[in-house]
Amino acid sequence: MTTAMECIEIRAYGGPEMLVPAERPVPAPGVGEALIRVGASGVNRPDVLQRMGHYPVPPGASDLPGLEVAGVIEAGDVSALQAAGLAVGDRVCALIAGGGYAQYCVAPVVQCLPVPKGLTVTEAATLPETFFTVWSNVFDRGRLQPGETLLVQGGASGIGVTAIQLAKAAGATVIVTAGSDDKCQACLRLGADYAINYRTADFAQEALRLTGGRGVDVILDMVAGDYTAREVACLAEDGRLVFIAIQGGVQSGFDAGLVLRKRLTITGSTLRPRPVPFKGAIAQALQTHVWPWLENGRVRPVVFRAFDALEPGDGLPSGAARAHALMQSRQHIGKIVLTWNGDGA
Repeated sequence: MTTAMECIEIRAYGGPEMLVPAERPVPAPGVGEALIRVGASGVNRPDVLQRMGHYPVPPGASDLPGLEVAGVIEAGDVSALQAAGLAVGDRVCALIAGGGYAQYCVAPVVQCLPVPKGLTVTEAATLPETFFTVWSNVFDRGRLQPGETLLVQGGASGIGVTAIQLAKAAGATVIVTAGSDDKCQACLRLGADYAINYRTADFAQEALRLTGGRGVDVILDMVAGDYTAREVACLAEDGRLVFIAIQGGVQSGFDAGLVLRKRLTITGSTLRPRPVPFKGAIAQALQTHVWPWLENGRVRPVVFRAFDALEPGDGLPSGAARAHALMQSRQHIGKIVLTWNGDGA
């Protein structure tokens, strides 16, 4: 096997142009790990934050960006692979703590999942980061139940299109917010029951109207900041507000009396620094509950665009840089992907 690989490095903190092709040694898998020949890598907003210097790499993780990949197992800890029902040569997708923008990466075996039947490697690369995040926060922390109502902020994002589909498959009513009428329509086509253009309507007032004044049971929020007060106001009794990002800022003022009177739960989490066993438990839950939905078509990946990771264009030095520019434009609906080795099938 080759000992060198091509990858994308962050040359310095800054704009998309800082994502440049480079060469690195192929990483070696350790105990409990698999080496994956990467066919495709998912692009996520934390990658953008890392490139800008706002998302520190956890201790021991690769400095290369990339939190999810799909490809073929090339080597690894044989006993760990056997315990997981996997083997060298299997197609898998994996959640990783970094290093995904490369032709090869290592991943904990317990964070690897078989590529669902009927999906391409490119489609499978869109799954780990968003599916792990949504399952952990909407279903574990948010305790969403069949018949309840979920409000998703940013329904057209990678997280949003995943949350819509998983919540609908689980029997919930879904309300989303999005920044344009076109994005609202795309969310409705994916199964959302209601879509609110937050540029033209107050989402809290609309959520209350759509629920007959009762409010929503769970909110998945990536904004925080001044959204928080309105979210507290439109939660139902015993409602749960779950933060997964703070794009609107860390300072939030809200009526704490509503938290008492409505018995609200306000929580949040970050996934990247959590320990491997925690992520492995999420992987097991996904394979049990969600992988059948992917294989029967009830839930499907939403790939907006795939870029050859190394191919320059649009005045930028790599496909990864072009992908980040697209993500920052906020024109996408669903996931953006990088392909490697000519192997996205």
